[in-house]
Amino acid sequence: MKLKLSFSTCPNDTFMFDALVNGKINTLGYSFDIHLADIDALNRLAIEGITDITKISFNAFAQVSENYQLLSAGSALGRGVGPILVSRRNIYPDEVKYVRIAIPGIETTANMLFSIAFPDAKSKNVYLFSEIEEAILSNEVDAGLIIHENRFTFEQKGLRKIMDLGEYWETKTNLPIPLGGIAIKRSLPDKLKTQINLLMRQSVEYAFAHPKDSYSYVRKYAQTMNVEVMYKHIQLYVNKYSIDLGDDGRNAINELYAKSHELNLIPKVNDDIFITP
Repeated sequence: MKLKLSFSTCPNDTFMFDALVNGKINTLGYSFDIHLADIDALNRLAIEGITDITKISFNAFAQVSENYQLLSAGSALGRGVGPILVSRRNIYPDEVKYVRIAIPGIETTANMLFSIAFPDAKSKNVYLFSEIEEAILSNEVDAGLIIHENRFTFEQKGLRKIMDLGEYWETKTNLPIPLGGIAIKRSLPDKLKTQINLLMRQSVEYAFAHPKDSYSYVRKYAQTMNVEVMYKHIQLYVNKYSIDLGDDGRNAINELYAKSHELNLIPKVNDDIFITP
């Protein structure tokens, strides 16, 4: 059976999916029509219901929980991994609501965390995540929300941190920061969903056990990225929660949705959202 599978070109995703899509594990007869895109584009695919299995921001998942569920494997959660609000100049937190902010997408979890911390900030401008630093440097915006590998490079470009939104979340909740997960269509058979969850876990476990095997696949989509940054990226976003969310991971996601719903940022999320092993 062939399934439509979408994930990002970011090193953490290509590292985790390598074994699954390149035949390094037994896929139980499943094959995949693969589409790679940035996270904002992936979120839109899920909202439009186009893909069977997809990487998705937890923010976007709140919009589609009636049609999709979350795998327990393949997620990006952790501590010290959150988006960072940066600027060329010193901006105090109580000034943020008055300035122009670049965000990596309305449906991104970065925007959700930002909105929890700064609910009064209204001037948001959407940019491709990799273009946000330049938007700040060229004065198109006053500050920007950076994610992925840009958290390793912003200081080299003369930008300064206003707030680490991951630290803000951890201080408030004492839970890991939920960023993104793998969604699968609810309408698919339960046995299939359970098997795909198992395959995703096996793919991540294979990546951990054979880290050098994925190098060529990861490098193929990270050509402009410094190799050291590439590996830092993987180490930051692929961890025990990528193998299985566990109670901590599920609690963090549920808390994110509860806080966001209280602020009217998202609709109420369907209760039955997790595919468990």
